[in-house]
Amino acid sequence: MSDASLILLAPDDDVAVARVALAPGAALDAGLTTLDAIPAGHKVALRDIAAGQPVHKYGQVIGVATAPIRVGEHVHVHVHNVGMANSAAEHTVGHAYRTTVPVDTPASFEGYVRADGRVGTRNFIGVIASVNCSATVCRHIVQAAQAEVAAFPNVDGIVAITHGSGCGMAGNGEGLELLQRTLRGYADHPNFAGVLIVGLGCEVNQVTPLVQMLGTRTPGLFASLTIQEEGGTREAIAAGLTMLRDMLPIANQAQRSTVPASHLTVGLQCGGSDGYSGISANPALGAAVDLLVRHGGTAVLSETPEIYGAEHLLTARAATPAVAGALMDRLAWWEHYTSTLGADMNNNPSPGNKAGGVTTILEKSLGAVAKGGSSGLMAVYEYAQPVQAHGLVFMDTPGYDPVSATGQVAGGANLICFTTGRGSTYGCKPVPSLKLATNSTLFRHMELDMDYDCGGIVDGRLSIAQAGQALFQLMLATASGNHTKSELNGLGDNEFVPWQLGAVM
Repeated sequence: MSDASLILLAPDDDVAVARVALAPGAALDAGLTTLDAIPAGHKVALRDIAAGQPVHKYGQVIGVATAPIRVGEHVHVHVHNVGMANSAAEHTVGHAYRTTVPVDTPASFEGYVRADGRVGTRNFIGVIASVNCSATVCRHIVQAAQAEVAAFPNVDGIVAITHGSGCGMAGNGEGLELLQRTLRGYADHPNFAGVLIVGLGCEVNQVTPLVQMLGTRTPGLFASLTIQEEGGTREAIAAGLTMLRDMLPIANQAQRSTVPASHLTVGLQCGGSDGYSGISANPALGAAVDLLVRHGGTAVLSETPEIYGAEHLLTARAATPAVAGALMDRLAWWEHYTSTLGADMNNNPSPGNKAGGVTTILEKSLGAVAKGGSSGLMAVYEYAQPVQAHGLVFMDTPGYDPVSATGQVAGGANLICFTTGRGSTYGCKPVPSLKLATNSTLFRHMELDMDYDCGGIVDGRLSIAQAGQALFQLMLATASGNHTKSELNGLGDNEFVPWQLGAVM
């Protein structure tokens, strides 16, 4: 098939994607006439599909016809002719695994080398709440210290890391363990030169045990306090401000130096997906990931509910059967978890995804997995666990972007790459977040929020390989200090959202 108005992703697909909006009755070069209006990014039937038959896109099953579909018809949930199919793809573990061939001369970036050898891409000070009860004090400490930061040009800022948990929970078990792991990951993060931990004093998530779990920092760059011990709110704010004043000149001594790209760990996110996500931005990011891996770096694919139905593409690339088994164990956990809540794994796509042309979770997942490129899957981590392997890894997280990215950052990601077709404005202090637009219309409409336009892939101006190379260079420049649009807009102070498990009591 050849038609400038359509994008065919695999030779035997039953549908093609509209490159531009198509009116009813449009005669296309492919020899078909549209029966409906087909919005840009949505699917049109290339052949008749009987009710009950599978519908193919990407060369994979994305759903089943719930009514007879005629050639030229709009294929989408909005017209009630396609629905969810069982996720039953065959797993051939490891058959697509290929050993990564490293480059002869690894790329580099300018980063902050910390005392433990890890590398930061930013130089923040963090004020971290152990419990929601200390969140306001944390924010007031940061607000009081803002006037001081300007005198220290090597400090990128001071950020309050606050949340809605830390008490009203069991004193042991999965919920507390997960929260502590997440807070520990942020408190130890290389993008924080210094950290102040603030508690109330009587919470379940006590400050002392939390502090005992942390790694050693440079003297003068760690402190903690509790509001009750300080004598109250105002006293705690004053004490916290004094501690930050002591930290600032020490943190300001940090200097960027040239380090290999192997010190870059990139969290991969997609949010506000549309029908172009799996065609442009996600494959382009996947091409950049393959380059990053060849240069010794690490990419963290996540959002477990949004790989559902495409997991066979990852197990096929697993380095070992144990890695594939770990991934399937996490999916089994999610199937059980959602069933106990009276839900199922097909609670996606969101209304915005559907408006953009994504019909089922199978279709969304097949596009989302493309962010991981073609590199071998080297390891699987639970939420917020420290990522230690190099190459492409998977971290089990919810699909909700702020929760997912919080886990990735806690695991050590020092850069986030976030693809969007509808227009996410996500920011992520203390880690820079690059926003990759799936289409040029979005990029032009929200140019002050988007960092890169992948729309050239949609209209044929740009190959996936070219976009991947450009994105890899953008990653290195951003890691070296170039500001992202979300940083320029001041976003990222409210996006710390730990995954909350267990009963609230």
